[in-house]
Amino acid sequence: MKITFLGHAALLIETESHRLVVDPFITGNELARDKISLQDLQPDVILLTHAHQDHVLDVEALARDSKAQIISNYEIVSYYQNKGFEGHPMNHGGAREFEFGWLKYVNAVHTSSFADGTYGGQPGGFLLRSGGKTIYIAGDTALHMDMKLIPSFAKPDLAVLPIGDNFTMGIADAVQAADFVECRHVLGVHYNTFGYIAIDTDEAARQFEAAGKKLLLPGIGEALNI
Repeated sequence: MKITFLGHAALLIETESHRLVVDPFITGNELARDKISLQDLQPDVILLTHAHQDHVLDVEALARDSKAQIISNYEIVSYYQNKGFEGHPMNHGGAREFEFGWLKYVNAVHTSSFADGTYGGQPGGFLLRSGGKTIYIAGDTALHMDMKLIPSFAKPDLAVLPIGDNFTMGIADAVQAADFVECRHVLGVHYNTFGYIAIDTDEAARQFEAAGKKLLLPGIGEALNI
């Protein structure tokens, strides 16, 4: 799989046959809006971890242009289906084989509501397995003990973890989360987009290295392969 960082917590994941966008927040992110073109993304699938604006802002524009299928919890998918978009609802603990691979919706500890006040269900994360590789996308979350279950479902080759603190895990908790999910390689997200989540990236890298792990912090638009 090829993973392109789109800024904040947004990702483009390219499998052998599909393009998946995770938590699209681009036009509202001043760090990303001039580097990433929504029109160029053309996803087949949009994965949403929860309903906060900094994760769903560009869903409707992307889905309208690409006819992508939206996958998230029942409440989020229902919200978009009521607007005429295609979606597949899941819920915590559920897994399914899709054309692009195996997907499981897993727990996260956070909140979830749309900007208009609509309830967005309980937040979650995803385990995605495709082409013999597995990614754990934690979503916005605190450190929690359910993460210890992740390797029993599928041991991830890469963990996508928030590291910005204040609204989610910070660096120390993310290092612990990497231990819980038994993953050495971590893609850090949800940091430095705005003041509340500004961090020292050099210090973050040092803490992961001291724990025997590798923190990956690609630039916006930069890709990596697993």
